[in-house]
Amino acid sequence: MVKVTFTLDDATVATLKRTAARVRKPQSWVVREAVAEYGAKASQLTLDEQKRLLDVVQWAKSLPVTGTQEDADREIAEIRRSRRLSSARRTPK
Repeated sequence: MVKVTFTLDDATVATLKRTAARVRKPQSWVVREAVAEYGAKASQLTLDEQKRLLDVVQWAKSLPVTGTQEDADREIAEIRRSRRLSSARRTPK
């Protein structure tokens, strides 16, 4: 563990102390849990990002199909071949 120092406003410190007392855990535990939860949420898309992504998918789906099934099969085979080669070159950890 690493010891760190933060400056927090009075309201945040009061919330931290109340929460720690309520759950009967050290304040450091409450902070670790809060940071872990915030980190997990921060990696998720916001509602605006989700909407933008869905709009792009809808736009792409509206485009006419220009290739043949053989073109698609050939591209998929190439992607699989490339992934196998990439996987084979990796060294185990």
